[in-house]
Amino acid sequence: MRILVVEDDAAMARLLRRALASEGYAVDVAGTGADGLWAATENDYDVVVLDAMIPAPNGFEVARQLRESRRWAPILMLTARADVADRVRGLDSGADDYLTKPFALDELFARVRALVRRGAVPRPAVMCVGDLELDPGSRRVERDGVPVELTSKEFALLAELMRRPGQVLSRSHLIDHVWDSAYDGASNVVEVHVRRLREKVDRPFGRDSIRTSRGAGYLVVDDREPVS
Repeated sequence: MRILVVEDDAAMARLLRRALASEGYAVDVAGTGADGLWAATENDYDVVVLDAMIPAPNGFEVARQLRESRRWAPILMLTARADVADRVRGLDSGADDYLTKPFALDELFARVRALVRRGAVPRPAVMCVGDLELDPGSRRVERDGVPVELTSKEFALLAELMRRPGQVLSRSHLIDHVWDSAYDGASNVVEVHVRRLREKVDRPFGRDSIRTSRGAGYLVVDDREPVS
């Protein structure tokens, strides 16, 4: 197993290299965001341990650029601050997990093992299906470059559909992942929100990307041809 550590503090970098090597990992170290980007783009790593505050580009930007270039190695982001905003920013940039400094080595090892098990599966920071684009970090939705304004629940529903393009998601799945446990499943709230999404995302553009699979659920597809 090969790990990339991107850390500009020399003492911390040495500690991480020794600790991870003692667990049997092959460890490469980069001291800047630019070097980390180059290494992670040129080599296949099982995990990238990425400090948030490194010489430019910072860790958030490194994570974002790696995902944009379709490099899917799991990223464990290290941050010296426990601010929720920093953790959210890291996860929205494409990181898979975060660890606040100072940390226990046993926790570091456990999180790295969990990420190794997860593997390098595609999980872009910005989701695209055809010319429909959704950015969870900025809560931006665009179709063919045109901004689309959605309510928070419409955004959450579209995001859940776009995480699994071409896959039929049942009504119960959408209820479980978009609405909370107090929701009364007897109402037609899913159907209402799907209809509203189509009115905003599809119909103004002459498109039909949000589909119904009769009796099974809903899905979003790449449909670049105008519909009549």
